[in-house]
Amino acid sequence: MAKRIRKAVIPVAGLGTRFLPATKAVPKEMLTVVDRPVVQYAVEEAFEAGVEHVIFVTGRGKVLIEDHFDYQYELDATLRERGKTEMADLVEAQTPAAGAVSFTRQQKPLGLGHAVWCARDLVGDEPFAVLLPDMVMDGEPGCLKQMMDAYDEIGGNIIAVQETTPELAHKYGIVATGQAHGRAFEITDMVEKPAPGTAPSNLYINGRYILQPRIMELLATQSTGAGGEIQLTDAMLTMMETDPFFGVSFAGRTFDCGSKAGFLEANIMLALKNPDTRDDVLEMLKAVDL
Repeated sequence: MAKRIRKAVIPVAGLGTRFLPATKAVPKEMLTVVDRPVVQYAVEEAFEAGVEHVIFVTGRGKVLIEDHFDYQYELDATLRERGKTEMADLVEAQTPAAGAVSFTRQQKPLGLGHAVWCARDLVGDEPFAVLLPDMVMDGEPGCLKQMMDAYDEIGGNIIAVQETTPELAHKYGIVATGQAHGRAFEITDMVEKPAPGTAPSNLYINGRYILQPRIMELLATQSTGAGGEIQLTDAMLTMMETDPFFGVSFAGRTFDCGSKAGFLEANIMLALKNPDTRDDVLEMLKAVDL
């Protein structure tokens, strides 16, 4: 029986240069999609999947993330004094329980693999999830819950994937597929941004992982790869030589909020799903004169 996933790592140390000047003083993960920060979508997805402890890997200038997930007595008291109990209850419900979040720092921008490795002592010797907060997932159940369901059946290492068009495959990390295992399938290779026309499939890695703890040992000695950074993909490829990797196709929609277009798309599409904003947004879109 697969060991239960209790912890999730969320790397939030990036500088967010693609969103300057908005991210000069505000972390990119705190930019708002409809009514909550981008990073909150990942946290809610993790807790929905049964995660008990979220580990943020932060950097300088990210203290607002810590404050956001803390209990704010003054805000709660003010809302309740003014009779806004519904809003107070909502904010309280979205605040993690005491001890359910931890923060550690990545002092230098040495890549995703290094960021994950920075959480090694908090993760300990157990399997864990990794969620990249730039990728906002819209699905029922959430992406990580879909992965957990597969993990409970087959164990191993799980990577969430999604379809892309062949002409866009060169922009992503693409997996090669093997034998099917229910909703999951074996991953036989991973290629980072393959040259046009050479991709082994049209399935790209969408920023959600379940990894066995041995990945930390590999990351500790991992040489730098593309961009002079310690790449998580390189460590996974090494691990794949001895450990099974499986893919799960996410039944839902992924918004890349690390790009301006994806961020705007997420705001529009999720606002259309929200009953509080749907009608107003529809009217705005109808009024757009292109």
